[in-house]
Amino acid sequence: MAPTAPATTITPTLRRRRGLTEEAAVAAIDQACRRLRLPTIRALVDEALAVATKEQLTYQGFLAELLLAEVDDRDRRSSVRRVKAAQFPRDKWLGDFDFDANTAINPATVHELAKGDWIRKGEPLCLIGDSGTGKSHLLIGLGTAAAEQGHRVRYTLATRLVNELVEAADEKVLAKTIARYGRVDLLIIDELGYMELDRRGAELLFQVLTEREEKNSIAIASNQSFSGWTDTFTDPRLCAAIVDRLTYHGTIIETGTHSYRLANSRGQAQG
Repeated sequence: MAPTAPATTITPTLRRRRGLTEEAAVAAIDQACRRLRLPTIRALVDEALAVATKEQLTYQGFLAELLLAEVDDRDRRSSVRRVKAAQFPRDKWLGDFDFDANTAINPATVHELAKGDWIRKGEPLCLIGDSGTGKSHLLIGLGTAAAEQGHRVRYTLATRLVNELVEAADEKVLAKTIARYGRVDLLIIDELGYMELDRRGAELLFQVLTEREEKNSIAIASNQSFSGWTDTFTDPRLCAAIVDRLTYHGTIIETGTHSYRLANSRGQAQG
């Protein structure tokens, strides 16, 4: 058995640095933070020193405050990157959703979904209702919450996704494209059912759904009830298979037929 390497000790290093002046110490901290990529510690060290002196923190307390600040800021930056990577068309948060304007939507159901358990289980979500009833707002809000929790999220329109798949098939990179969509934790497909898809487009979309089935979550929004999906997917058997993929062990929220967006616009016009 190979001998165990001796534990690294910091004592000789500390002894070599005892003679540092305060100015040299400040420069050394700045340089070390740059090399170690610790921008938050670099930015906050002076403020942290002042707080530590005022509150008489121990060395361990001072170090803990700095390291926790770096971790918190790193988490925040990662969250921002994940939200940006999701490619949402606009900013929407669940906290801004007006549940009073659409009583068809149960706030408790949405708040439970915001916890993200369904994403961890790989379950689907379907929002069905007329235009202006809040489907896209809820999709983006739930997707943003998921990204902030650490999930990889991707938003796309149904027609855009199908066009991308058709181009990928033509360019012989379909498997790579499907695999890319298969890796994200939550795939959000908005405006499904707004336009008729030919058989090829529907089959390609079905491949994406099959790739993700019971592994990673899909959330969709449609202005068509499931019984009307044959207008979008003209092959009845393929339509039934797609509905099955999107509803098995899933949550279905019917957002109703009353457009609160239209009502809000009319109210502003009358005001």
